[in-house]
Amino acid sequence: MILCSGREVSKMYGGSVVLNKLAFDIYAGDRIGIVGSNGSGKTTLLKLLANHDRPDAGEIHWKKNTRIGYLAQIPNFSDGFTGKDVLKLAFEDLLEIQEEMKLLEKQMEAEGHSPNLNKVMKRYGLLQDEFSMKNGYEIEAKIENISNGLNMEDLLTKHFNDLSGGEKTKICLGLTLLQNPNIILLDEPTNHLDIESVEWLSSYLKKYEGTVIVISHDRYFLDEINTKIFDMEDGELTIYQTNYSEFVVEKEKRLLKEFENYKLQQQKIKKMKQTIKTLKEWANRANPPNANMHRRARSMEKALERMEKINRPVLHRKKMGLQLESAERSGNDIVVMDNVAKKLGNKTILTDGNMFIRYQDRTALLGNNGAGKSTILKMICGEVKPGQGQITIGSNVKIGYLSQEIFAANSDNTVIESFRENVSVTEGEARNILARFLFYGHAVFRKISQLSGGELMRLRLAQLMHQDINLLVLDEPTNHLDIESREVLEEALDHFNGTILAVSHDRYFINKLFDKVYWIEDSKLTFFEGSYDTARRNLLASKMNQRETLVKEKKIKNYIPTREKKEPAVATFDKIEKDLKVIENRIDSIEQQLSAESDLGLLEQLFNEKVECEQARDKIYQELELIMN
Repeated sequence: MILCSGREVSKMYGGSVVLNKLAFDIYAGDRIGIVGSNGSGKTTLLKLLANHDRPDAGEIHWKKNTRIGYLAQIPNFSDGFTGKDVLKLAFEDLLEIQEEMKLLEKQMEAEGHSPNLNKVMKRYGLLQDEFSMKNGYEIEAKIENISNGLNMEDLLTKHFNDLSGGEKTKICLGLTLLQNPNIILLDEPTNHLDIESVEWLSSYLKKYEGTVIVISHDRYFLDEINTKIFDMEDGELTIYQTNYSEFVVEKEKRLLKEFENYKLQQQKIKKMKQTIKTLKEWANRANPPNANMHRRARSMEKALERMEKINRPVLHRKKMGLQLESAERSGNDIVVMDNVAKKLGNKTILTDGNMFIRYQDRTALLGNNGAGKSTILKMICGEVKPGQGQITIGSNVKIGYLSQEIFAANSDNTVIESFRENVSVTEGEARNILARFLFYGHAVFRKISQLSGGELMRLRLAQLMHQDINLLVLDEPTNHLDIESREVLEEALDHFNGTILAVSHDRYFINKLFDKVYWIEDSKLTFFEGSYDTARRNLLASKMNQRETLVKEKKIKNYIPTREKKEPAVATFDKIEKDLKVIENRIDSIEQQLSAESDLGLLEQLFNEKVECEQARDKIYQELELIMN
């Protein structure tokens, strides 16, 4: 069933064509990823789909009564509103019913045995049925599920207006999900989420019954949830019926085929033009001029004019010119952290932290938001002192640090001024370098405060490329970069001859470049050898072992031996044996799924089910013992 269709959809901004005659159909249940470089029109298309803007030409038609959920910008709320109050807005109609029910409850108490009581009770019964039918009694459970999944339980009691921009975005994302619309439109939903929250959101959207359209530069996320790709390029839209990884392959094949068709057409056009020229020359040489040849030439010219020209496909677009070279070689021991502890106020960030990084290591530091990752990087870079313990930086180590607070202190400087503060070059040399990072012409005189997140990241990377460094310390380096820029960064880091330590929630980026992982959780650092996927599985296995141990300890603690022989259970031996076989088969099935599954949310669900099945199996064993005794 088609929910939405667009025909000849065009949009202009400031005289520039942003969207050019787009055509598309969106079906119920679609999982669409919108991709393209920054400025390609992705957000513009999303605004049109959300009815927050109108096309300059063409039409977009929605199926009647389609409910759209779209997080456009952070709305304003009164000062008393908490995070939970904002989430409750998803259930406004149910909360109104609940309030009326409370008033009727008070009224029933006051009415006593008056004739009006039956009327009040009838109204109350109708409201109660409606409230129950619309799952009103599940409001708290739904809010808790979303809050836990997005790791924002601590934000529920805080005043919304006191939250940071990222925290507000997270709350509003939760509100959008709770509204349960027919179609969800999400613009970079993973930007302010930690890895666990991204995994939860991915699992949630895969099971979501409605339609999902998402703009994202997170390739891992796109692969997990999307089955259709809208590729935005030069204001035009190309649709691929696949996930992101397969789209990359298909797009390359399509471009090569289009380029081949373009070359063949150009050869044909060249040949036709030459034929036209020859016919005219021959016609004019005749005495008198040959009218028949002139007619043939004009006929061929008209055919050439009518020919639908193939635009030359762009195989290689301008990209950020990043090449990172390490300074002279450092020693073998780069960073040695020995029993480091750190507190920020009353919050414990790290206890007994140990880390060892050697020359040319590729080390990722991972953990939830607020776990202390950035603080650890600052301690390594010498910007923050440890509370106790020691961090030793090796001999001849020269650090290049990319923090999340890029250029915060110099927001009034221009791009070229900020660049030359850290790199000793002439203005002409600086402009040439900045052009390689897509700052052309007068763009170098824009103020830092006017730059987008992606532009700030490109500027800092340009500085790092021209500094004397052999240890890169990167805090969320892929934030705000489009996919093409991320790929350029990955290639540059892959060829970097020094050592890299990075914090990131981009799972694709981590898996591709890093083979050592430190995970911070509950103020403890845990080391894993291998990629992100390997570290995640090992971390989950460790958690499962801990939970199994707790379950066993609880069983032992609660076990009370029975001295008296109990009466046999009512159920027959055959019935119990049959139940036991069903449960054991289910446990075997779960164990097979656990070994194959990588999604954290599903793994935890499977583990919880396994524990419940094992408890049920233990009870059946007890029943069998009673019967046999």
